Formats: sequence, structure tokens, C-alpha cells
Amino acid sequence: MSTGVETARVGFAPEEIDQSASTREVPLKWVVVVDRDLPAGRAVNAAVCVAGATTQRTTGILGEDAVDADESTHPGLPWIGCTVLGAPTERLTELRRKAVAQPGVAVIDMPTQAQHTRVYDDYLFAVGSSRGADLTYYAISLLGPRRTIDKLVKGLKLLP
Repeated sequence: MSTGVETARVGFAPEEIDQSASTREVPLKWVVVVDRDLPAGRAVNAAVCVAGATTQRTTGILGEDAVDADESTHPGLPWIGCTVLGAPTERLTELRRKAVAQPGVAVIDMPTQAQHTRVYDDYLFAVGSSRGADLTYYAISLLGPRRTIDKLVKGLKLLP
């Protein structure tokens, strides 16, 4: 079964980038779904971690740098937007399973082991010692065709 990591790169070719488009008109949609029961700090950590990995594993989602009137540069942000939703733990596991089966969807996840280790090698060992079916998640980032993503996250609400 695919983990989402080995799949072909998802994103935009340079000629497909339209920073003047409304986020609702863009053909690809980006959502981050976080365990709604996490304390705020851990939820934000999980969202930031999967978002950072998403920008590295996809193409064309970061816009141009912005330059203010004083000529200070502000790094480009996602021009397509990113919606952050909350879900119960069980739904995150189900959502990941369904998402990795969808063609053209990038799936970037944070297994719970990530917040229970302080050394990355320990995280790698913890995940490597677990069967995929036994993993649970604190956050999942999905980027793919708008209709597909909408169906996958149907019924989820914005993270409060």
C-alpha cells in the first residue's frame, strides 16, 4: 500500500500558477486536518510540521515573496490558501487510509510518535517498529484535486 510519500509530486507547473485567482477557483485544494482533542500548542505544532513537509514535497504552492513599501522582503506564503480542520483521532486514521488510495493526492502525516520523542532517530525507530495499520495520527496534510479533497473532508469543521 502506498504511504503517500512515494507518489508522484503533486502541485502546479510554473505555467499553472495564477496568484490572481481566488482560492476557491484554484483546481487543487490544500487542507491540514488536526486531532481536535490535542491541546492548542500540540495542535499548532502538528499543523506546522505537516505544512512544512507539504511545501517541500509539493510544487508551486508558495507564492512570490512580498516586498513592502520600505523594501523589506516577506517570504512567499501559500497562494492557494490552506484550510485547517479538526477531526477525532479515529477519523484521522480513516482519512489517511482513504486519501492514500486517491490518485493525485499528496498525503503528508504526523504519526503520534512524533510528539512522544525528542530525538529524530527515536521517532524513526518508533514508527519503524509499528505496523502501518497500528499507527495513529495527530495531523494529516492533503493536497489534491478540489472535488476529491472536499469529499474526503466532508463534514469536518474548522479547528477552533
